[in-house]
Amino acid sequence: MSSPANFSTLLQEPQTGLHFRKHNSTVEPRARLLLLHGVGGNETNLASFADYLPADLEVLLLQAPLQTGPEGYAWFQVSFTAQGPSINEAQAEASRELLLRFIGAQPPLPTVIAGFSQGGIMSASVGLSAPALVAGFGLLSGRILPELEPRIAPREALQPLSAFIAHGRHDDKLPLFWAERASECLQRLEVSHQTHVYEMNHEIIKDELVDFVDWLKPTLALN
Repeated sequence: MSSPANFSTLLQEPQTGLHFRKHNSTVEPRARLLLLHGVGGNETNLASFADYLPADLEVLLLQAPLQTGPEGYAWFQVSFTAQGPSINEAQAEASRELLLRFIGAQPPLPTVIAGFSQGGIMSASVGLSAPALVAGFGLLSGRILPELEPRIAPREALQPLSAFIAHGRHDDKLPLFWAERASECLQRLEVSHQTHVYEMNHEIIKDELVDFVDWLKPTLALN
């Protein structure tokens, strides 16, 4: 797999074994953004985010640990049933713990974790269970796992956290009510958040990226 423009070749974090690519920049970073792809995708899927981001933001594209195809990966196995998504909870928990260790292994910087679909699910899992490690999380066409509830941090620990929810009104993979449930959950937990609904399917569009960056900059105190 070739490297996306302005990103490194595939690197491996030694403590976790997770593979990732780092945005090539000559600017000293003031903050960090971790981007997580969806099921069946790979770390290159979100490389275009870099075109919209501040130069003093370190951007890392993470590759999920479970291989699903020649260039496809997942954070956990999922089946879509008439009753809704059914997940491999042990795999989801193992990936959450890997991400916590990955963040802890990085040089200290204010950090946001965000992702698309399953990557957004994992971002929310990290943010809500370990708010001391991140300033916020982005849930892009994803959901908050009900299975996460026992691991959610105490309400007081969640107070500094910020969240960005984005979803397509016409999403045929994860219907809009998952975003509504996520927003209601964050409201109950008193987590500061924005919720944006777009005229789109299960995808990412330019207007969404612009809104995400508008949220990201103050969250990480970037210009």
